Amino acid sequence: MQMKTLYSLLATLTLAAYAQTASANPPPLDRPQAVPAAAAVENHAPEQGTGITEQKLVQAKEFMAASANPLATEAGYEILKRGGSAIDAMIAMQTTLSLTEPQSSGLGGGAFLVYWDNKKKKLTTFDARETAPKAAKPELFLDENGKPLEFIQAVVGGRSVGVPGVPKLLEDVHKRYGRLPWHTLFDKPIELAQNGFPVSARMARSIEQNREQLQRYPATAAYFMPEGKPLKEGTLLKNPEFAATVKLLAKQGSSPFYRGIPAFNIVKTVIGMSDNPGRISIEDFKNYQVIERAPVCMPYREYEICGMDAPSSGGITLGQIFGILQNFNMRALGADNILSWRLLGDASRLAFADRNHYIADPEFTDVPVSAMLHPAYLKLRADLIADHYGALKDVMPGGFARTQAKGEAVELPSTSHLVIVDKDGNVVSMTTSIENAFGSTLMANGYLLNNELTDFSFKPVDEEGRPVANSVAGGKRPRSSMAPTIVLKNGEPYLAVGSPGGSRIIGYVAKTLTAHLDWGMDIQQAIDLPNMLNRTGTYELEQNTPAADKAPILERLGYKVQVRDLNSGTQGIVIGADGLQGGADPRREGKVMGD
Repeated sequence: MQMKTLYSLLATLTLAAYAQTASANPPPLDRPQAVPAAAAVENHAPEQGTGITEQKLVQAKEFMAASANPLATEAGYEILKRGGSAIDAMIAMQTTLSLTEPQSSGLGGGAFLVYWDNKKKKLTTFDARETAPKAAKPELFLDENGKPLEFIQAVVGGRSVGVPGVPKLLEDVHKRYGRLPWHTLFDKPIELAQNGFPVSARMARSIEQNREQLQRYPATAAYFMPEGKPLKEGTLLKNPEFAATVKLLAKQGSSPFYRGIPAFNIVKTVIGMSDNPGRISIEDFKNYQVIERAPVCMPYREYEICGMDAPSSGGITLGQIFGILQNFNMRALGADNILSWRLLGDASRLAFADRNHYIADPEFTDVPVSAMLHPAYLKLRADLIADHYGALKDVMPGGFARTQAKGEAVELPSTSHLVIVDKDGNVVSMTTSIENAFGSTLMANGYLLNNELTDFSFKPVDEEGRPVANSVAGGKRPRSSMAPTIVLKNGEPYLAVGSPGGSRIIGYVAKTLTAHLDWGMDIQQAIDLPNMLNRTGTYELEQNTPAADKAPILERLGYKVQVRDLNSGTQGIVIGADGLQGGADPRREGKVMGD
């Protein structure tokens, strides 16, 4: 607490410096607050051939579940229909996702969970992020000449594997919030693994796109590419080893996954690689803990936007974005006004500048959360945008820890998100990942192992010798952009939302929140709205959508522009007086179910 107070004072002391920077910018065209309201928002339908499927808003009265995979949503729905809690449903959904969407998340990965306990009227979060092996050194991803490895060299094999957090998370939260008996929550994934499930279109495409990496290790190749050929959509796929593993989980809980045969199998697989071995040990598994953390909340209009604290950057960065946007009338501007996107884009750039310098595992680094979310600091960041003509030219981090260097990591979008509301009003928003598509491409116990250690900065220091906060260290949790979010209104949950997408997750969630909270779109319309985001300078526009048409005007405002695929996977549930409304991202295979 003393450290956070100190950072708050430091933020106040830097105000004059920011004011001086703002006054040096060219005069504005207009202060954005003065711009009249835009025309009515159009709900543009996606063009043919984009891989986007139509989704409709789903309504329910008592409970609801949404995920990126229909079979996983069905598993959660069945649990809720049996009277299970939101946590019970999450366990069934996550375990099913491990089987039916293995390229994105699973028992070999980690997760961040934001949870509303309706009985206690309390919001809390759980950090089940993977940890680096104790033997990991800052030079883990440097070659013999001290140069960063190419990403594919680092990711494929044992070097990138961290200690998984998902099995322990499932059991830990069930002990506190579960309603149905533990062993009854795994029937669906066991049945699917034993009897087979149809390979989805997305899974088949992902296998085809990653066939080179998947061929590298025999067990992985045999499962995803039998006889050397990628699995095709609709193929009935069985996984008896996964079924046996989940039966063990159902019978004995998570303990074997950290002290028993499953843990030993992972260690043997990771360190046994001849080409790219890891440094993981059974002691690393025995020492793993899920950490309960206080949520990070930012007031915004009549709401509070709440999410994860460090080592996730999701909650803090979203808090900064909306703390900046609080100073502008986004509702009056509307979705069709390019100034809305200028505000959202530059607010994101300013937040990412701080994120890249200061956010890392708080057990290893003093993260200046209080200073970064200080209203006076964010007002000055907003003034930088309001007083500038067009796109901000130079985006610098706040001066909270000048000895720290910028650290960037490659975060890829193979992640998943699920949201759940049970009949008692408990709410889950959880983002779960193995990082890259198919993780490290190593398999053990019937599931894929993560490559989350590549979310660390490959370089531990910059050219001037300054340390990078998100560098590798034994026992450390890599920074993440996962942003599971619960929005409160009058102290009660109003919206649960989140997305996969690597470091673009923050932009996807920010767009969806703005579209719903400010522009009045229902949750499905907000998710459908074409993605436009800016992390570190380039404005990325979703191809084959009306967003691409905004490229010329954004370029005139001074932005570099890239039109590309922006494959979010956002799921959201709005909790209202008349019931629940749910939306799933048409860019993936999401499904919402409720009663």
